Amino acid sequence: MPVAALAATVAALLMLSPAFAQAVPIPKPAPKTRTDTPPRQAPPTPVIPGPAASTPPTPIIPDLRSLFGGASPTFDANQKALAAKVSAYLSSLINVSGNFVQVGPDGKRTTGDFYIQKPGKIRFEYDDPSPIALVADGSSVIVRDRRLATQDVYPLSQTPLRYLLSDRIDLMRDTNVVGVAADDMFVSVTIEEKQTLVGTSRLMLMIGAKDNQLKQWTVTDPQGYDTTVAVYNLDTTKKLDPNMFRIDYTNYSSGNN
Repeated sequence: MPVAALAATVAALLMLSPAFAQAVPIPKPAPKTRTDTPPRQAPPTPVIPGPAASTPPTPIIPDLRSLFGGASPTFDANQKALAAKVSAYLSSLINVSGNFVQVGPDGKRTTGDFYIQKPGKIRFEYDDPSPIALVADGSSVIVRDRRLATQDVYPLSQTPLRYLLSDRIDLMRDTNVVGVAADDMFVSVTIEEKQTLVGTSRLMLMIGAKDNQLKQWTVTDPQGYDTTVAVYNLDTTKKLDPNMFRIDYTNYSSGNN
């Protein structure tokens, strides 16, 4: 996927307009050897072997546009219990790492690794040839382009990532839930987000019905474009170095945090 298209997809994933981004002044990176594909930045800590790797999943692309504009929903006792189950699971997560498959609005797939340390911290590293990384440090989210040596900063409070990264969350109480459903494969909860300057967006969280693990989420932006992220090979036993989530707001050079 071209860098510009991937950057747009990441912005859609954040459900934010570029107008909300604050460009960080950075010095020109040091010259480096010419190469067609920049080396991917390695995690600052060694990877501890986790569960056996599984085959990358095929993301399910739901159509959240059909939920827009309806009357305020009512939920029965079973739906409320399902939402409470998802809330308890999200609240129980502390350190999580694994792999992801992302499908953008244009249908293109990208892959990579992700790391979560609650509350408030997440890191997405996209596989080569993408130079993009996304990092949240608890208060801000940056989208970093190693190739261009740039990074844009967004407030974490204005992104749906905060639901995944909250220390404790009760979806029915803390969010505007507009859909709860379950089948033999997944339990899904859909949240509506209304922002005055941005518009109305949707976030669908999908949890495995059998193993009660996070499987994927889909964001539909105010223009109706979907971005889906499916996660797999989840490891909740590995301790993560807090430096993985450090953001240098004043000095960024290619290949460094």
